[in-house]
Amino acid sequence: MSISYEDSGVSREEGYKAVSLMKEVVAKTMHTNVLNNIGSFGAMYELGKYNNPVLVSGTDGVGTKLEIAFSMKKYDTVGIDAVAMCVNDVLCHGAKPIFFLDYLACGKLSGEVAALIVKGIADGCYEAGAALIGGETAEMPGFYKEGDYDIAGFCVGVVEKDKIIDGSKVSENDVIIGISSSGFHSNGFSLIRKLVRDYNAVFEGEKIGETLLTPTKIYVKKVLPLLEKYNIKGMAHITGGGLIENVPRAVAKGYKAVIKKDSFKTPSIFNYIQYLGNIKEEEMYNTFNMGIGFVIIASKEDKDNIINDLQDMNEYACEIGYIAKNDDEDKSGICLE
Repeated sequence: MSISYEDSGVSREEGYKAVSLMKEVVAKTMHTNVLNNIGSFGAMYELGKYNNPVLVSGTDGVGTKLEIAFSMKKYDTVGIDAVAMCVNDVLCHGAKPIFFLDYLACGKLSGEVAALIVKGIADGCYEAGAALIGGETAEMPGFYKEGDYDIAGFCVGVVEKDKIIDGSKVSENDVIIGISSSGFHSNGFSLIRKLVRDYNAVFEGEKIGETLLTPTKIYVKKVLPLLEKYNIKGMAHITGGGLIENVPRAVAKGYKAVIKKDSFKTPSIFNYIQYLGNIKEEEMYNTFNMGIGFVIIASKEDKDNIINDLQDMNEYACEIGYIAKNDDEDKSGICLE
């Protein structure tokens, strides 16, 4: 008796179907720097005209937020999260994201579901101005349960070497500007899932599962123009570890970020999660973004213009703190007031 690959639980037909459904949404992310089409063994990208280009790379996944998405049978937003987590990271060093690759794994492949997930990835890439130049879809029966999917991504950005932002120019009395998040983004969901048992329960007129699935905001096209106009000294993407762990990553040694907690709006969904778990305030700020998804550090002279430019682009932005000397000269730090 012979056995086929299909007998082991892998469907070639669903794989072909998925690729066919993906092609159209992926095509919209392409631009002239991409030198070959999907289907080649490797993706080719021409950098173009740079004097001394530095590649900045980042990789990440969506985490356990996926469980909510699949419970709600909503597949078209988590791909945006996968892209956002990567492109926002490379942006922190002043890099423009140029291309993205995705990895999608599952137990049993559904062409329609995979295409919806990749549609979200393509939407995120389009929003970030990055080409979706390749990826991998792995059907792994017996390793993942049927209906389970995992997503990860890899992004490459480019910046001129003399324009790299690494926090080394941050100094005392610089201003910290916060840009609003769209919600929890893609962090803290292992805790959230312990507290929210019914994703169909209504919170402020919407199913709480829908609220929790709001995609991570992509900051690329709002922040890149600012880099051309202002002397931005540091930037931080507020991901796992919240404000407490991420803001110091953008601050030079010997300095600390002083964050004024009452200077920005914290969306009510954060307060609700804190209430459900009776979570201590410090734990909230060390786990979630608390309504601030991205941080810019600049001089006082540029502060008002940066905030006004962001508001002109329909972004809620405000001064949330300042830079001070740190007690430990060998480390950067943070203080919440």
